[in-house]
Amino acid sequence: MAPTGQTRVPQALQPRAEDYSFDLDRALSAVVGLHAIIPPDAFTAETLGVERAGNAVVIDDGLVLTIGYLITEAETVWIHRGDGRAAVEGHVLAFDFETGFGLVQALGRLGLPVLPLGVSADARVGHRIITAGAGGRADSLAGSIVAREPFAGYWEYALDEAIFSAPAHPNWGGTGLINERGELVGIGSLQLESTTQGGVTRHVNMMVPTDLLKPILPDLTRHGHANKPARPWLGLYATEIDGAVVIAGLANKGPAMQAQLKTGDTILAVKGEKVTSLLSFYRRLWALGEAGVDVPLTLLSRDVKFDVTLKSSDRARVLRVPRMH
Repeated sequence: MAPTGQTRVPQALQPRAEDYSFDLDRALSAVVGLHAIIPPDAFTAETLGVERAGNAVVIDDGLVLTIGYLITEAETVWIHRGDGRAAVEGHVLAFDFETGFGLVQALGRLGLPVLPLGVSADARVGHRIITAGAGGRADSLAGSIVAREPFAGYWEYALDEAIFSAPAHPNWGGTGLINERGELVGIGSLQLESTTQGGVTRHVNMMVPTDLLKPILPDLTRHGHANKPARPWLGLYATEIDGAVVIAGLANKGPAMQAQLKTGDTILAVKGEKVTSLLSFYRRLWALGEAGVDVPLTLLSRDVKFDVTLKSSDRARVLRVPRMH
């Protein structure tokens, strides 16, 4: 996740107003800072911390869009405007496990412009973009889209197609990916290392496309979650090693821990279907049905191959529910 301390962007990498046809400073003023406080006994406190800071984007009257890990189980959220005015308290409205988006409703007047949602499918490799952080030009970065490809994360998360941009923003969590028309087409999630065709290693930002938000936004604002069955969750953290899916950690009291799986176990198959990548593992897992479905796994542990069936769960059930102020 993003560091809690804001790191300013070097002036040479900042966007310049003359390079864009839209009002750059107005668009950037729609990006705000978030500061969230999480109870020490929350499920995510140990892995994500009890104090989280990042960015968010105003997409409607008082409604700000961010990346969900910043606000998951938050007890208190403050929205910081880039112009130095007093912070406004917010209420965690929703977070969506499938996309990774989070929504916060301001409990006071923000007095900021709304950044319109663009069509992220139109954002192609090579297109110029701005990765915008709270604080205007000094905290925003001019760059380009360098890839569009599937992404799978160790925490039982995957996107069929994520947007990758470079250079990487130093305070990436919840940043706004703005296209050449001044529209929001992505939200910053991670910073990763990528290797170019010439063998050069560089840092990139992984962005969640805003097209994924549009179908579920009415449900998120009305109900706090998407109106569809929850995916089965096993409560394990996995990684890819030489074409194998290896368990790197276990969530406390999750189905995998209850089934006594171990760190270092290799997942060979889901219901008899071989898996060789995180993406194939998740796709086969989620294809079994909704949360609560039995998940037959074939594993390898210390050269011993065995089968085990886990009772999957709904990830939301282990998390604190946001309370209204």
